[in-house]
Amino acid sequence: MRWKPAVALCAVALFAAGSARAANLGALRDKVGGAREEAAALGSRIRATQERLARTETEAKAATAHERRLSALLAHGRERAARLAAKVARAEAHLRAERARLRRARHALAARLVAIYESGRPSTASIVLESGDVAELAVRSEYLQRIQESDTALASRVEQVRNRVRHELDLVAALKARVDAYNEELAAARSEIAAVRVRAERAAAHLDALAGERSSALAELKSRIGRWVKEIEAAEAASRAAAEETVGRWLGGPYSIPTYIVMCESGGNYGAVNPGSGAGGAYQILPSTWALYGGRGAPQDAPKAEQDRIAAEIWADSGGSAWVCAG
Repeated sequence: MRWKPAVALCAVALFAAGSARAANLGALRDKVGGAREEAAALGSRIRATQERLARTETEAKAATAHERRLSALLAHGRERAARLAAKVARAEAHLRAERARLRRARHALAARLVAIYESGRPSTASIVLESGDVAELAVRSEYLQRIQESDTALASRVEQVRNRVRHELDLVAALKARVDAYNEELAAARSEIAAVRVRAERAAAHLDALAGERSSALAELKSRIGRWVKEIEAAEAASRAAAEETVGRWLGGPYSIPTYIVMCESGGNYGAVNPGSGAGGAYQILPSTWALYGGRGAPQDAPKAEQDRIAAEIWADSGGSAWVCAG
């Protein structure tokens, strides 16, 4: 009979231990339940960061593509500017040649005018009066006609050369204006390239910062859930899988994929909808993917069992690569 007090003490100790474990487990459940909103908020922060990350990536890619286009334009512009400069040089050479011809034509015309002034131009009446016979009259008349034709041709030549000089002047002026305008475009392109490069560098830096922020928040969420799982393992002396299932259940599951991914994607809300991408449900499945796996209607409108089933199939096929929050 002496062992009975010992048995009683053991029973009391076991009861106390069980009660303490139950109390610890209850406190842990309350803590996890109370932290669900906090985990969901953390997931919301991660999703917001991911959206900013996607926008920044798009901006960075657009800036890089714009810089490539401007660089190509600049390279083409240099070639075109060189061709225009060559045209200007040729036009200026033609202008110099035409000006020289104009000077020669003017000198010839001036010399002819001086000769007419000094010796006078024979008139039709003097030719008729001074001719001895009809044959001489014919010769003198032909001579007079040739002089008149020569003078007319010389004056016409001067006018033609003058007009060509004016044309060449206009051409040179127009080409130079085109060169100046194109050089201004090239200068603007160079400035824009510099500005675009600065924007791209800033976007890349912002991208790195956002990626770091997202990774940090995701690591924090995973760490919290991991601590809860370990505490449940210790409190219930359960396996890790059982502890993970318990945490998932306390956070609104159990889920078909790791709980931290669900918390990050939707906060465990089976009716959640992403207005930007259209993804819906606790697993934030895209409508196209949902339909591909046999889902009907919208993911967020399907019952929990259906969402769990399709998410499990996606996980089996693709693993974490199907979810941004898988990290």
